[in-house]
Amino acid sequence: MLRTPVNERRLDILEWLKDPVTHFPAPRHGDLVEDGVTSDAVADKLGVRRRIADTHLELLARVGLLRTKRIRRRIFYRRDEMRIAEVARMFEKGW
Repeated sequence: MLRTPVNERRLDILEWLKDPVTHFPAPRHGDLVEDGVTSDAVADKLGVRRRIADTHLELLARVGLLRTKRIRRRIFYRRDEMRIAEVARMFEKGW
């Protein structure tokens, strides 16, 4: 897999995380909006194994587009709206 931030699946994940309540089931622990979603939920939505979803989510987190939060043994991911806006402005200016 190419290690680029832009990828159709990653764009889908970012889009779904704009409104996680619409796209993901409620978790046993945590809140979809405040805490985010787990890689299991993303894997189910993508129809892939959790390890593949982990790879996508970890890359998006490393470039700063997602924030992480650990609740119990799971890592939850949610959008970092400020960072996403900052990246969008960079591309609008011509990078």
